Amino acid sequence: MKRTVLAIVLIMLAEGVMADDWDVHRPHGANRPIGLSASINVGMLIANKKQAEFYSGSRVVDTNGSHLVTYLERMVKSELFGHQIWQDLVNGGYISTSAVGTPKQLEIVEYGQMHYKLSYQIGLGIRYDWESAWGLILRFDWSRLTAVGAFNLSTGNNVILQGDNQYIRCSIGGQEDRINIDFGVAKRMYVSESIALEVDLGFNLNNLKVKSNAMEIAGTSHDILDRYGISGDGPAINSATYEYINQGGVGYGGFAGLAVCYVLPGENSVGTIDLGYNFYYERLKLEGYSGFAPQHAIFLRFNLNTFSFFDK
Repeated sequence: MKRTVLAIVLIMLAEGVMADDWDVHRPHGANRPIGLSASINVGMLIANKKQAEFYSGSRVVDTNGSHLVTYLERMVKSELFGHQIWQDLVNGGYISTSAVGTPKQLEIVEYGQMHYKLSYQIGLGIRYDWESAWGLILRFDWSRLTAVGAFNLSTGNNVILQGDNQYIRCSIGGQEDRINIDFGVAKRMYVSESIALEVDLGFNLNNLKVKSNAMEIAGTSHDILDRYGISGDGPAINSATYEYINQGGVGYGGFAGLAVCYVLPGENSVGTIDLGYNFYYERLKLEGYSGFAPQHAIFLRFNLNTFSFFDK
């Protein structure tokens, strides 16, 4: 993060020399977007896998003597889910009743390494530019992310389940919606009449909402979204009572960005088409996984500079 921000600042400082040189040799008819602009962008969000671990079920939610009970373990052994899971495994030929007589014998022996799939991102924004090529930006971006992984289910005592298998591989994952709100400054460095390099730097607010968290065992999907919290006051292994809560919340951080801008031709500029990259270092609100982590976005942005009446 420090190296990225330092590089952005150095580029901004060096721009002064480049800008002066451009102003002296500026071609006749060269045009800069000035005033209020509106933008729309589409792109890809490359999310850090740190927050994806939220969906692995490995969070500790209870204690049983000296044993720490994870969320996924409690789900597998609960009265609400455990018997159905055990019965599905028996019916599917994954286990035998002689090897695993009750759901309480099932154990999570390995939690999966979770990661996010490549996700799309769409957004809207406004900005105001001065003749100096400095500007203020406000942008809103939305993404839906999918986390995927797998875990191993067994009896925990090396009993052969069926055939030569000691483990049952089960998939697990989840979905979330993210909104990023970016406020900052932008500087365009013109290298020709129609091409500019833009540097952005600013503050980020974000909101995350968990949409789903599910595991698939023996071909059956089970919703395991934590609807009652993980404070230890939730239902124990033998409980079937669930109280709904929301997972997610508001976080914050910073961002820095680079873009190559094509200035649309015309006597009065109508805007730019930008191809760029944003680096985020932000704290996302997820229970147990709320630390800062880097995120990356690649985008194609269209700026429309058609609001000259604001400058009259």
